[in-house]
Amino acid sequence: MSAGIPEISVSFPGGKKVDASVDGFTIHTDQPVKVGGNDSAPAPFLLFLSSLATCAGIYVLAFCQNRNLPTEGITLNQSHEYGPGAAPGTVRLSKVAIDVQVPADFPEKYHEALVRVANKCAVKQVVMDPPEFEIRTVVASE
Repeated sequence: MSAGIPEISVSFPGGKKVDASVDGFTIHTDQPVKVGGNDSAPAPFLLFLSSLATCAGIYVLAFCQNRNLPTEGITLNQSHEYGPGAAPGTVRLSKVAIDVQVPADFPEKYHEALVRVANKCAVKQVVMDPPEFEIRTVVASE
């Protein structure tokens, strides 16, 4: 892999659970009960959406830390809108909105800068300029 990003290995521990192992961490996912899961962990799509919010958050955090600005009381709140998908009867994620909420005493001169740094989120950049996907079956050697 390039850019120092480790490979991700996926396993199936049972039921509707799917785990990803990456860089010494295991990320657990599950499906909601209504689709046969145990709801013991977030569904993969929720992890994707959370990666957008937390990525924007790390940029906001770094901005504040680099300027010795307090982060107490700062939150990012992400909402989602859905619309019709390309195929009949499907839906697609049509809008992601992130509000950077700051305390009343947070310096106003930094409000727009927080928006600019949150927009630098690497996950958002990948969504805006998507990669090519290649999915294939590989037979394991004995």
